[in-house]
Amino acid sequence: MTIVEKYRPSFHYTPRKGWMNDPNGLVYFDGEYHLFYQHDNYDRVFQNMSWGHAISTDLVHWEEYPKAIVPDDDGLGMIFSGSAVVDKNNCAGFGANTLIAFYTSTNPRQQQCMAYSTDKGRTWTKYSGNPVIKNVQGGNIPNDFRDPKVIWHEDSQKWIMSLAVQDHIDFWSSRNLKDWEKESEFGHGSGSHNGVWECPDLFELEVDGDKNNKKWVLIVSINPGGPNGGSATQYFIGDFKEADGKLTFISDQKDEKWIDYGTDNYAGVTWFNIQNKVISIGWMSNWSYADKVPTENWRGAMTIPRELKLKNIQGDIIVTSEPIEALQRKFEHTIATTADVKINSDIKVGKELSSSRIKMKVDIDEVSDVGIEFSNRVGENIRIGYNLAKWYLYVDRSNSGKVDYAPILNKLHKAKLERRLDKLDMEIFVDKSSVEVFFNGGEYVMTEIIFPTEEFSMVKVYSDNKTEIREFQIESLSGI
Repeated sequence: MTIVEKYRPSFHYTPRKGWMNDPNGLVYFDGEYHLFYQHDNYDRVFQNMSWGHAISTDLVHWEEYPKAIVPDDDGLGMIFSGSAVVDKNNCAGFGANTLIAFYTSTNPRQQQCMAYSTDKGRTWTKYSGNPVIKNVQGGNIPNDFRDPKVIWHEDSQKWIMSLAVQDHIDFWSSRNLKDWEKESEFGHGSGSHNGVWECPDLFELEVDGDKNNKKWVLIVSINPGGPNGGSATQYFIGDFKEADGKLTFISDQKDEKWIDYGTDNYAGVTWFNIQNKVISIGWMSNWSYADKVPTENWRGAMTIPRELKLKNIQGDIIVTSEPIEALQRKFEHTIATTADVKINSDIKVGKELSSSRIKMKVDIDEVSDVGIEFSNRVGENIRIGYNLAKWYLYVDRSNSGKVDYAPILNKLHKAKLERRLDKLDMEIFVDKSSVEVFFNGGEYVMTEIIFPTEEFSMVKVYSDNKTEIREFQIESLSGI
């Protein structure tokens, strides 16, 4: 008999049971996308961390596999977050095209270890020389020393490891993936420092698709310190190159820039070995309440995968996020169009709304507040919109259902704008327990988890003045 779980998502990855947080070891190899993650399949709270494992051929359909890397009697403790690479040139000596994972062990202090797989990620062997970067008591490294993200740096012909070290990022280099040397640090005096830095990632992107204009991007998660409370992920744009004989990240950015202004996209990192694109996924929760969400059997979901790009918008270069194309093609059944919309009136669309994508474009010349509302028969709702009077985009989930387990849920979550928008363009993905909102082609993103006591079944476009709807379409999911 199939058991239907009330809040189990339709198109977001969740483990069958137990706790899940950070995505780990994202790597593409031989037609398969590997998603590892912090996992405890014995409980719904953070403890006994291992690497869970799922595989997809399209980043949409996932198959859960047995846990990949687990604690054992090596004395090094739990398996914390990290990354994975394809060692195509056999730098480490385990064989060409070996998958090599890097993770943080916890005992007696946080140190960096490695494991390898020669069977396409199905089984893993811990390196006998672990840890590859030691952290001894009384040394000059704090205990907050974790989340190794390894990339290949073509210019230097070296492997580069980014590490979160309390309030900054360390960069280390290696030629054989076993012996590592510290290169430099970044972060002192830059960005948000209202919490511990975690889960770094470093990658290069073209600006507006121009191959002759590239920038390096460093993303760093922080807990707490997010723009709307709790945990969130910031980013920096700059260059990664040799300076004074050391490889270092250089950025003149002092202000805070955020990958996502919602409260439920944390610890996101990108896949290694995807050509010509940078695709990321994040943990769809927040450390302020992750252990209190009202799900059964499991806790924790992943965001939808997103392609990251660099765009120059009125002289400001920013990271944008767009839902991957493979997922977009899965929404095929139209349940409402522009012809169905009447401003400030409900459209009854039924339970298909709880697994849907909404596209909406409106002109907003004389409007001070405009948006869209999802609601149900018992009066619960979530409102997503734009306040022109005070220049912010927002999500209000304070009346979305079960919200009493965390004060942060009762706040209006905002993305403050640097300029006034003359139109509102939204693409919204609604699942059983989440909304992901992409404003103006991913220029701003807000991800929020929700737990309505009854599924949302009605939609309303609201406005406090005359509004012209340019596009409106709701499509439900098929095929997952």
